Amino acid sequence: MKIQVLGTGCAKCNNLAAVAKEAADALGLDYELVKVTDINEIMNFGVMITPALAVDGDVKVAGKVPDLDAVKELLKS
Repeated sequence: MKIQVLGTGCAKCNNLAAVAKEAADALGLDYELVKVTDINEIMNFGVMITPALAVDGDVKVAGKVPDLDAVKELLKS
């Protein structure tokens, strides 16, 4: 599983990365966490507001940092 955190490196982006890592670890997933900071690459995902979370290239949430339980649900689906 490839988990991508889309954002320029702001505090919310870093927080989302931490929550995503914690959720994936709690679920025992085999994953790769990638921070996508290039604005052109972020726009290629169709994301206009960051931070955003993508799983295997599919954007699951944008513009907010969901809580740990919500991220776990996103990673399960």
